[in-house]
Amino acid sequence: MALTDLLLLGQNSDLLSERGVSCDGALPSPSDPSLLERALAAKNSLGSRAMILGHHYQRDEVIAFADITGDSFKLAQAAASNPTAELVFFCGVHFMAESADVLTTSRQKVILPDLAAGCSMADMASLTAVQDCWKVLEKLGVASKTLPITYMNSTAAIKSFTGENGGTVCTSSNAERAMSWAFESAEKILFLPDQHLGRNTAVLKLGISLEECQVWNPWKPNGGLSDQEIRDAKVLLWRGHCSVHGRFTTENISDIRSRVQGVQVLVHPECQHDVVSHSDVVGSTEFIIKTVENSPPGSKWAIGTELNLVQRLAKAHTDKEIYFLDKTVCYCSTMNRIDLPHLVWALESAVSGRVVNQIVVEANVAHFARVALERMLALP
Repeated sequence: MALTDLLLLGQNSDLLSERGVSCDGALPSPSDPSLLERALAAKNSLGSRAMILGHHYQRDEVIAFADITGDSFKLAQAAASNPTAELVFFCGVHFMAESADVLTTSRQKVILPDLAAGCSMADMASLTAVQDCWKVLEKLGVASKTLPITYMNSTAAIKSFTGENGGTVCTSSNAERAMSWAFESAEKILFLPDQHLGRNTAVLKLGISLEECQVWNPWKPNGGLSDQEIRDAKVLLWRGHCSVHGRFTTENISDIRSRVQGVQVLVHPECQHDVVSHSDVVGSTEFIIKTVENSPPGSKWAIGTELNLVQRLAKAHTDKEIYFLDKTVCYCSTMNRIDLPHLVWALESAVSGRVVNQIVVEANVAHFARVALERMLALP
């Protein structure tokens, strides 16, 4: 995309971030015509001291300045593999920046341009609620037979809990491998915090029945389950979900199939189970990108994932027909909080010698979070 196009995008966007208190009132105006030049100048001034990481769901105006784009774990790995980068600007959401801080060296500083860029799914599993759940499992005598697995889309505190209790982290691309590993030594899995990824992996990949997958509702006593249901379950699914992927429905699939002959439906495994079951292809964000890239010219795809990515794929592959699965515009509201003004503010602050919005995970939390992440890296 040309710089002039990016400038127009920044000026006309209806999804500009709110000016959070973290910006000290110094956030540049989104209509400032010099934003692009300021971003380039600040990035060039910082040089090799800085690395800008951009998640696939970010706006084009931010992706244009990213040194590396990818999913959450790829970006955390990228930060860890470049110890010379003193400043890591993580254009994503809070849990991603936390993982980067856990995996980088003590001399590196991870910066989240807007502290309001959180993740509703990660927030659905608080440490206190998960600890309360674990106490119930201990009371019933099944905690010792259970391994927790937490999705990458979780807080550092939940990753730390998982590591301390023998479990591991997973991504949407290796959830099957992680759950298979857990069942080698455990009878039961507590899957956090996305129920849909856990259910889809257990049922469609491992052949576990839906009846053996029970949803733990942290807002109800005993998770809303009887003691026997907890004992009988092979997978306890935390009642969490992605607000973007949870929007897609089987009606969306029926509608696109009726309108576009020969279309293939490609969705993320965070979608609801019936949506995944009625789709043609299912996979992680990286898998979705590669599937479209490797498909033949003229192929037709209806994609169920975040809209920024779908729009970017459509622009990059004009030889194919690419549709957004839902007729309704559906950006990730927290991902979209990081815009060009926030990035410019964070970069220029660093140029002036001031590190803003640094994400720091406490040492005791980081220790076991790293244990859980390293277990994932060691999976066969």
